[in-house]
Amino acid sequence: MDEDVFKALADPTRRRILDGLVERDGQTLFEICSRLLTGPGPALSRQAVSQHLAVLESAGLVHARRQGRYKYHDLDTAPLERVMTRWIGPEATESTP
Repeated sequence: MDEDVFKALADPTRRRILDGLVERDGQTLFEICSRLLTGPGPALSRQAVSQHLAVLESAGLVHARRQGRYKYHDLDTAPLERVMTRWIGPEATESTP
């Protein structure tokens, strides 16, 4: 599972997607694509963004939920917390403000 998290974080586009979900959780594919088009970095097709989201979902960093006809993507930081505590221990993450 940790390897999936590292693989997901290795790509700058996936990190940009996660940054966007930190700013505002629960975005649709259209919203994510629009934000990536207006920001720095290369323009991506809807299919490419969808593939990046699939990698993030398989790593557990993003969860998709359907609401009506829309699919929303939510950030889940639990896999990051597990990776952090692997080397620095749980007491170090608890003392962080």
